[in-house]
Amino acid sequence: MRENDLRPAPGAHRQRRRVGRGDSSGRGSYSGRGMKGQKSRTGGGVRRGFEGGQNPFIKRMPHKRGFVNPFRLSYQPVNLGQLNAFPEGTEITPQVLRQAGVLKQLRQPVAVLGHGELTRPLTVHAHKFSAAAREKIEAAGGKVEVLPRPGAAPQASEE
Repeated sequence: MRENDLRPAPGAHRQRRRVGRGDSSGRGSYSGRGMKGQKSRTGGGVRRGFEGGQNPFIKRMPHKRGFVNPFRLSYQPVNLGQLNAFPEGTEITPQVLRQAGVLKQLRQPVAVLGHGELTRPLTVHAHKFSAAAREKIEAAGGKVEVLPRPGAAPQASEE
């Protein structure tokens, strides 16, 4: 078999309709555009979304306008008060929080916030800590470990 023998599968290609080639073609005279009017002319037609001058749908629905950032990173919040359920000296990771039912899923990064009081020393691993949370964990004798952001390139260690 050679390149010039290659053919598309039967029925894979449909010939384009040639309009304006005489009345006997079935697409003559007005070539499927009807008679007079804006849409029959070359370059004629209204812009996308135009509704004849009435307030268009896109303007009637203000919540449908604007921009949604596909790269937005949202965190799952965990308050310090929720960490009191764990025994003293526990290493708290997102997986441990998930098993305890504090987190719904592990797809989003975890942010620890300072609402509530921590009464025991814990080692907390999370992606982000508020300043108040960091202060309260260390004041209770615990440690703060910041995890790398998911999807971020691992940082090279300096040696």
